Amino acid sequence: MSRSRILVAGLFGGLAMFIWASIAHMILPLGRVGISEIKSNEPTVLAALHASLGNNAGFYFFPSIGDMANQAEAMKNYDAKLVTSPSGILIYHPPGAKSLTPGQLLTEFLVELLEALLAVWLLGKTSITGFSARVAFVAVTGILASLPTNVSYWNWYGFPASYTITYMATEIIGFTLAGLAAAFVLSRPHRLT
Repeated sequence: MSRSRILVAGLFGGLAMFIWASIAHMILPLGRVGISEIKSNEPTVLAALHASLGNNAGFYFFPSIGDMANQAEAMKNYDAKLVTSPSGILIYHPPGAKSLTPGQLLTEFLVELLEALLAVWLLGKTSITGFSARVAFVAVTGILASLPTNVSYWNWYGFPASYTITYMATEIIGFTLAGLAAAFVLSRPHRLT
């Protein structure tokens, strides 16, 4: 399989993934499955967050584990905190953040393009030639890509199972669509690429 065919197939696959992800998150309700909002006392919670964190954007873990110099003691104290305190993680942005910026869309497209290119490159390293076998190969790469962070976040951080399953399904569908697009390009005569 020539580099140009891999590149074109990966480009079409990346476009298919990006279009699907856009539909899944902006048109279908899949991007909100398992996500809850703080509706009760939201102004009070937001004011407390801003008062505590100010302009320090970041990934926060609560309650605090404390000094990890003595890990055994820190974990014992943390376990005691968990008995009486709520726990969780928080991605915090100070006031002024924007949603759905051109930079975010471009980053998402580039990530999906890279994923599709890598999946098609791996496909090119095999002797698989059938249309459905090519689609299946790329779909399996989607399963592999969706497992590591999604299942770990569910396991270690308590991400909702509905969120985890839906997000994994969205990724696997995206890879399957990329596989369909790539298999279509690769099944065409060489003169098209």
